[in-house]
Amino acid sequence: MTSNGTSAVTERSTRIDWVDYAKGICIIMVVMMHSVLGVEAAAGQSGFMHAFVMFAKPFRMPDFFLISGLFLAVVIDRDWRTYLDRKVLHFAYFYVLWVTIQFGFKAPGFAAESGWRHVGFMYLESFIEPFGTLWFIYLLPVFFVVTKLLRGVPPLAIWLAAAALEMAHITTGWTVIDEFCGRFVYFYSGYLFANYVFALSDRARARPALALVGVALWTLVNGALVVSGFDEWPLVSLALGFAGAGAIIVMGTLLARMQWLNFLRYCGEHSIVIYLAFFLPMAVTRTLLLKAGLIADIGMVSLIVTVAGVAGAVVIWRLALALRANFLFERPAAFWIVPKKAAPALQPAE
Repeated sequence: MTSNGTSAVTERSTRIDWVDYAKGICIIMVVMMHSVLGVEAAAGQSGFMHAFVMFAKPFRMPDFFLISGLFLAVVIDRDWRTYLDRKVLHFAYFYVLWVTIQFGFKAPGFAAESGWRHVGFMYLESFIEPFGTLWFIYLLPVFFVVTKLLRGVPPLAIWLAAAALEMAHITTGWTVIDEFCGRFVYFYSGYLFANYVFALSDRARARPALALVGVALWTLVNGALVVSGFDEWPLVSLALGFAGAGAIIVMGTLLARMQWLNFLRYCGEHSIVIYLAFFLPMAVTRTLLLKAGLIADIGMVSLIVTVAGVAGAVVIWRLALALRANFLFERPAAFWIVPKKAAPALQPAE
């Protein structure tokens, strides 16, 4: 097997249960973060859900990016035209569409504060500075292109440089630069060390008791470092990112092994749907609950808003399908520069 995971990924390029579970855990943590912090900012106080958000901070996005790089070895050798279609235009389509949708909902509020001219400027700026929750799908194509461009560079040199960028904790105020420096090492590690990631999952599946002990120890260490404030120290942040990603992979594997909490698997299978659409049910539910004032506990409000964000996104997707508005979640053929190959069909008998 090669160090970049080519053989392992090629053999397992069909849908993998633990990957969906892990992605499901990740997307729920992302929705939770935006829901909890949004509620707390609007209410001016924190609730019990804040502790969960802080606990997940060291590994929430590292795991998402690591998983995003796992299957890159299957496609990275494609010609540039096909590669750009699948790995750049695909995400660009959804970014442009959904940044426009988000602006449609938020523009009146922005205009009331700064005027419509400023709203237009903000919209144009969103193509340079990612808007709101959509920065993840803005950054992914950048990672895909950079990784392919660096194919001729020794992988160890790339990895060491990426690790150094993460530990530098670069803060320029520009999301693309800052998040690239902080996250690329995880994406590249998913690509480079895919074999080892699959081996970790296989070992967890074979020895579940030992895997549970490992997850328990990780929980204690991660929690202690977060509470103490050491989680953002150079090297510590890098180690916690990888440790947390490994723990989520192990948990996903164990859940897949037992076929428990299948809603997590469902969320993982539809993570892009939830990621694109959760902002609307999240914002609506937050506004209604805080204005109604029927629930005093901010933690409980945050929990309800999180659930509404996830479930509401799935409902929006189902409605889109029912109304034939598939373009909201599926890239139309007109926006493909390399059309999908038709599935092989049986020839009629002579």
